[in-house]
Amino acid sequence: MDIKEVENSVTEKYEKELESWISRKKAAIDLINSIGTLLYDKSIELVLFRNLLVDQSVSEILSLHKYAKDVVNKPINIFDSAELARIITGMDLVPSRIDIGKLAYEWQEVHNEYKSKFDFISDKLSGFVEKEEHPLVPKDVILYGFGRIGRLAARELIKNTGKGQQLRLRAIVTRTNSDTDIIKRASLLRTDSVHGPFPGTIIEDLDNKSLIINGQIIHMIQAASPDQVDYETFGIHNALVIDNTGAFRDRESLGLHLRSKGVGNVLLTAPGKEMPNVVYGVNHEDLDIEKEHLYSAASCTTNAIVPVLKVINDHLKIEKGHIETVHAYTNDQNLLDNMHKKFRRGRSAAINMVITETGAGKAVTKVIPSLQDKLTANAVRVPTPNGSLAIMNLTVAKETNLEEVNSLMRDAALNGQLVSQIFYSIDNELVSNDIIGNGCCSVFDSPATIVHPDNKSVVLYVWYDNEYGYTRQVIRLAKHVAKVRRPTYY
Repeated sequence: MDIKEVENSVTEKYEKELESWISRKKAAIDLINSIGTLLYDKSIELVLFRNLLVDQSVSEILSLHKYAKDVVNKPINIFDSAELARIITGMDLVPSRIDIGKLAYEWQEVHNEYKSKFDFISDKLSGFVEKEEHPLVPKDVILYGFGRIGRLAARELIKNTGKGQQLRLRAIVTRTNSDTDIIKRASLLRTDSVHGPFPGTIIEDLDNKSLIINGQIIHMIQAASPDQVDYETFGIHNALVIDNTGAFRDRESLGLHLRSKGVGNVLLTAPGKEMPNVVYGVNHEDLDIEKEHLYSAASCTTNAIVPVLKVINDHLKIEKGHIETVHAYTNDQNLLDNMHKKFRRGRSAAINMVITETGAGKAVTKVIPSLQDKLTANAVRVPTPNGSLAIMNLTVAKETNLEEVNSLMRDAALNGQLVSQIFYSIDNELVSNDIIGNGCCSVFDSPATIVHPDNKSVVLYVWYDNEYGYTRQVIRLAKHVAKVRRPTYY
């Protein structure tokens, strides 16, 4: 082959690869259109092997298809995903959550058994046909407090608007409510230094003390105590209050919310006393949601470590262990050195690593009682605004090895009750910024796993977005206690 032929061959290969990439991008755009139509017109949320697809870019959509091949070991193509999603948009289905990745893979496996993709989808989703006698009635939600978790919760609640909406944000309660306060709170919601701009519009309606967010009117209410609001005057009834102030953590103080008219249940976004502490996916089914009205979503760290601990304990039985969390700094710390009621936290959070205590070790036993007195825990706050890491040094009863431990975690991330909680990472270059925005509360770092030659000492590394990953858990639990759960196709 002469030089000219080599050049032509290289050019032809280049053009074919580019043409293929453009075709895949067009298919991804088609899929994105279907994702939006299904979410806002039908309240059908598409995911891809449990990964969120809403608000994802074209490149991210294509990257998730590569994830399906590399991690899930189920290669699928964007063209099947896009066409199957387009078919679903034309069907009358109940509000639901559907794994388009699972459907695309199943189509590859059994396509010879069906005349068309439409026949395949009609068969697979036959139990999802809409029935008028059981409409999904959205639950009114009140955000009490509007800090880091409150604003992220607002974003999530607003994002899921549309037909069949499960949770409907109706009000935000804060201590002060002047026009300036409302403008400032709107600004904080509009742009976030960690999580980026809000994908929508926010209008300050100062005359009516409200925000209009993507067309939804949210009342901005002032209150100094949880029992001082009559929500029914705002047209709010039997609402779920999500208290993210962290100020009312026992049954008596949190229960003050129930004295306000229009409140049915209360969910605390912090560890709670004298009430169920819940890590959704692990012990939420133990709740008596007909009789109990107060719930705690535990802490971000507890939500990060409990799913992984459950998997290891179920299969290998944990005898003892220590958990060290490397945690992003929080508002509780000082920006510059100053007085603080707790040791070390008075030192500047922006330039110091700070050893401090964590209640995560004890909190685990409220969710997994069999681990009582088996775990110790401590924390190091570090100069990052978000993104944390739990290092778990565990001694197990059954002998194991590196391959088995990672296999157990990979299986839990793809099958069973913890698929929304555990993300299995194979990235050798993973760092804290990479997990920001991950909707799973536990990002398992498989390349970092260590198993001692004694085959009973295991070190696990679990990352977590201590803001967004935790907020997603709060919303999952909120839907459960509000009894607005949708059917899922996983």
